[in-house]
Amino acid sequence: MEAAVMISVNARTSALVLIDLQSGILSLPTRPRPAAEVLTTGRILAERFRARGAPVVLVNVDFGPERAYAPPGTTQQASVRAGGSLPPEWSRLADGLAAPGDILITKRQWGAFTGTGLDQTLRRLGVDTIVLGGIATNFGVESTARHAWELNYHVVVVEDACTTTAPDDAHALAFDHVFPRIARITQSDGLEIA
Repeated sequence: MEAAVMISVNARTSALVLIDLQSGILSLPTRPRPAAEVLTTGRILAERFRARGAPVVLVNVDFGPERAYAPPGTTQQASVRAGGSLPPEWSRLADGLAAPGDILITKRQWGAFTGTGLDQTLRRLGVDTIVLGGIATNFGVESTARHAWELNYHVVVVEDACTTTAPDDAHALAFDHVFPRIARITQSDGLEIA
């Protein structure tokens, strides 16, 4: 991955979108950094966006009872745990993450746009730039970044606000080969909200 550069985003036209910082996913082993570290970085970024009056979007995934809302397509490998329901608290956002005024989005697939109304909400707020972080880099974050880029948003991905439940190389692959083609990349201390 190339060194992060200083990136400035306009608070009037930018939103922070944090993906799947929720109980069930935060309890999984992650790499290249612990989920708790990503949660801390996400909280700091959220406070910085709120302080500038910029929208904070908190996205969680909920497949419903008995995974009734999980995508039904046939795949080579299941993307959600097989057999029965996930624990009730699995989809609950991390304690202390949400604040009054935040936009809460529940998704039923990897990306935050399909079937959620997120695009409409952001456009009505005049947002043209999305700053992304969350878990997992190569699943929810990458899927959301790709869709945002296809919808003509400017995308910034904060590397130290991301981690994955997959092997280390999955995180590196996204940052080395996918995100540079659809987004700008920085670290949390390289992001200015003007």
